[in-house]
Amino acid sequence: MDAAIAAVDPAVLMTRVGTHHEVTTALAVASAVHVIAAGKAAEPMMRGLIPFLHGRPGRRLGVSPAGLAPGLEMAWWAGGHPVPDEGSIAAGGEALRVAQGAATDALLVVLLSGGASALLALPAQGITLADKRDTVKRLLGAGATIGALNCVRKHLSSIKGGHLAASCRGAMLTLALSDVADDDVSVIGSGPGVADPSTFSEALAVLEMHEGTGAYPPAVVARLSAGVGGTVDESPKPGDPRLVRARSLVTGSARDAVDAVVAAAAQRGYRVCRRAGRVTGVARDAAVAWAAWAGRCLDADAGPVCLVSAGETTVQVRGAGRGGRNQEFTLACAQALAQARRDGRELAWASIGTDGVDGPTDAAGAIADTGTLARAAACGAQGARAALDDNNTYDYFRRLGDLVMTGPTATNVGDVQLLLAAPKD
Repeated sequence: MDAAIAAVDPAVLMTRVGTHHEVTTALAVASAVHVIAAGKAAEPMMRGLIPFLHGRPGRRLGVSPAGLAPGLEMAWWAGGHPVPDEGSIAAGGEALRVAQGAATDALLVVLLSGGASALLALPAQGITLADKRDTVKRLLGAGATIGALNCVRKHLSSIKGGHLAASCRGAMLTLALSDVADDDVSVIGSGPGVADPSTFSEALAVLEMHEGTGAYPPAVVARLSAGVGGTVDESPKPGDPRLVRARSLVTGSARDAVDAVVAAAAQRGYRVCRRAGRVTGVARDAAVAWAAWAGRCLDADAGPVCLVSAGETTVQVRGAGRGGRNQEFTLACAQALAQARRDGRELAWASIGTDGVDGPTDAAGAIADTGTLARAAACGAQGARAALDDNNTYDYFRRLGDLVMTGPTATNVGDVQLLLAAPKD
């Protein structure tokens, strides 16, 4: 996992993208370069970009969970995550002012990374911060995917879903560190600098699918319904003339993290099996499918095997415990792989958030092996099924000393799942 996180160091990735012809061309012709950095990787992305600015004039602002970035001479806010707060609103308002104030021959660079949707926020007219917070909390608790959640966010915002780009008179370049499926820049940070293909109808359907519209603030439902009815303008769509000067590039993604794991495992003598596609869905259900895939890979090779995948699951909060999607995934795998020792193999697996934060906990994820369930029973921990039903996986793994504690990593490309298998006896 160390190799995975090192491979997605935002400053290093920015050094790579800084020489891209689209970036160098955009910087060369701009009279001024304004920069907005938002997300968990905002600070290292900003530090990675600075050498390419060559002292060019322009406004600089940033927002991240930690707030002030030492040594960076720019405005910086601490914002809320995973739900926005007053710092998020302050940063969002200033970002809009920077975009609106940019000259026609200036360039606005937006550095986006995971968490930006909450960290950089500016509610649409008629929507309060409390409305947005309640909506986000309910969708997260109901297990909404990041795509579904950000679809709603974009239609409750004055800057997301291309609105920031539409407000900018100058050219705009989004550089995004991807934590989403297919590296879709319209989803990363809810796409403030690119066209939005989603609609009010889709946003309203997300609420219907997750508890029903009656569970959400009336102002939120009213705005989405008005959008469906055509009395509120849609977010800027592909082909919108206001976005003709907006461009975007992905600086790095889960692919970089998985490539690093593959290389590190191969160097250590493992045959590597890499799962195609992203691991998504409800964590405990996705783990069952993942374990079945792992079983097929193990059946095909009796030697030392490393299995690796990436993605981002969700959690349906039904209990009163504490945990995160990676901890739930790891424990559900323990149940699904409980019989794996019958063929003489020792297995160890983990699911880790590359940002170092798994849900509302201080762990990045958890590690388990073929003896986890027995060790948990011996130390008096809840049964695995009870812990999952109570969303109490943090306490389960804490008792075992099997939480993975990295601290915030200042990067985020989603989650990496890994399994190591010893040879058969």
